[in-house]
Amino acid sequence: MVKVLITKSRINGIIRCPSSKSYSHRAIAIASLVDGESIVKNPLFSRDTLATISACKALGVGIRQDNFVVHIKGRHSFAVPENVVNVDNSGTTIRLMTTMSALVKNGSTVLTGDESLRKRPMQPLLDSLSKLGVLAYSTKMDGTPPLIVRGGGIKGGTTVVDGSVSSQFVSSLLISCIYAGSTVVLRIKGDQVSRPYIASTLATMKAFGVRVHNENFREYHLPSASYRPTNFDVPGDLSSAALILAAGLTLGEELTVTGINFHLPQADSEILDIIKAMGGKIKVDRQKGEIRVFGTEQLSGGEFDLSDTPDLLPVVSTLALKAKTPVKITGIGHARLKETDRIANIASQLTKVGATVKEGSNELLISSPKNLKNASLESFNDHRLFMAFTIVAMLTKKSTVAGVESVDVSYPNFVQDLVELGGNIKPTVDRE
Repeated sequence: MVKVLITKSRINGIIRCPSSKSYSHRAIAIASLVDGESIVKNPLFSRDTLATISACKALGVGIRQDNFVVHIKGRHSFAVPENVVNVDNSGTTIRLMTTMSALVKNGSTVLTGDESLRKRPMQPLLDSLSKLGVLAYSTKMDGTPPLIVRGGGIKGGTTVVDGSVSSQFVSSLLISCIYAGSTVVLRIKGDQVSRPYIASTLATMKAFGVRVHNENFREYHLPSASYRPTNFDVPGDLSSAALILAAGLTLGEELTVTGINFHLPQADSEILDIIKAMGGKIKVDRQKGEIRVFGTEQLSGGEFDLSDTPDLLPVVSTLALKAKTPVKITGIGHARLKETDRIANIASQLTKVGATVKEGSNELLISSPKNLKNASLESFNDHRLFMAFTIVAMLTKKSTVAGVESVDVSYPNFVQDLVELGGNIKPTVDRE
């Protein structure tokens, strides 16, 4: 992995928030299911979203990029792919594509990805599809990719899916099952994690003309319906903005993030309440779509349940290094099933800089040190960990962080943006 050398920095200025990865995935997938042409404006072009574009093209969808606009000529009866569909590292892509692949008219689709993705759990979705008349299975028979999905359509009926592992299983079923042969009733067992991400799916479906009856995220009724051609403008990504806001709070004097659409639901809007609860200085202008934070010498600790917002784990863990009392982060067991085991990896790396970290199966307890130590930090090729640890390193006098190449998954310009805001980040000659 490629390392960067980072020295103590001050972060100030104005920056536009990158486009939302979650909404980009959803808009591209849904537009691919429209019988007609849709336009997706300002999507995020990253390794993950390009995987979704590539996968949809493999199903016979016509997709053309024109600067910051993507023209999509969709179809809800897909062609069988000419080759194996490789989604690289994108868990969202493989989960959305699994159900979409059931709409292939004839033949089977093979879905795979990189080494990390081939460890991601898929069995709850495969089991749920089986109840709807879809034959889909793991080639290793262990519930992980590669997957084979038999085409021929989704019959419909009632199915159940485990909500405790990932909300993406639910989103996958919601997006494609409106094209089932009969009404689909989707019931959730277990505690549903990351519910705001499902709200984002429902909001995108609504923008494309389909409303779904939702009973408190426990049961969904999907009648036979069709999406309509739509022009969809992707909002700014609060997942990425949260990292920049954390940098502004811990390292800056005044920093403004623009380009936020507060009218569409986003899970990581929770960061605004967390910052306030920790005593951070923040101003939000919902009309202008701006968030302004002010450097804070010391934050307050507290307990934060991230069961609905797992991507905020690296952010809150970073803020904990400025807290005068311990920070307890709960509801994060499903973060072990992301690109990496984020709980264990955050614990190991924050310990390097002097924090006292107690790791539980579903929680972290972080106590900040009086002085942060210099360290050589490892991101485990996890984009969100690299970005969080870059901010951690800027709090030290001189540290390195490995894995800069991972940021193209969600925020390709992350390092460049931080440098323009004042970050002292330079490549090193060290390679592992």
